[in-house]
Amino acid sequence: MDAATVTCATCRTKNQVPFVATEAPRCTQCQGFLPWITQAVDADYPAIADSSTVVVCVELWAAWAQPSRLVGPLLERVVAERAGRMKLVKVNVEDARRTQSKHEARLIPTLLLLWQGEEIGRHTGALQLPQLRRWVDQGIATAFRPAKTSS
Repeated sequence: MDAATVTCATCRTKNQVPFVATEAPRCTQCQGFLPWITQAVDADYPAIADSSTVVVCVELWAAWAQPSRLVGPLLERVVAERAGRMKLVKVNVEDARRTQSKHEARLIPTLLLLWQGEEIGRHTGALQLPQLRRWVDQGIATAFRPAKTSS
């Protein structure tokens, strides 16, 4: 599967949202930004997580971990609220041991914020919705902070 069907929150049009793309997806009807939520396994993780012009949140999770079951829906809500500014890549560590090892995720869930393939934020464990929003917003601000120029 290389795309997901997403219904636009504004005009209710169904859209195909690709897992791999460089630009944030937009509705084909109203051109509003769509939530970008994908899944990845070891084989497709680099293409899905590293090829975006928006901040990528990687959720390393497992079905057996109660905190994963708590944070997953909240994270999807936060990403939907920030459509056009971020992408969520959900990685079940049971199916992606190499990716778990690459990111040295010893505790589940581990949340990563990536910008242009580089880690700019990390959190382990569950967060409540206000803290999760704040953590994500700090990562987005870090990624899009203007470069300092010397005078």
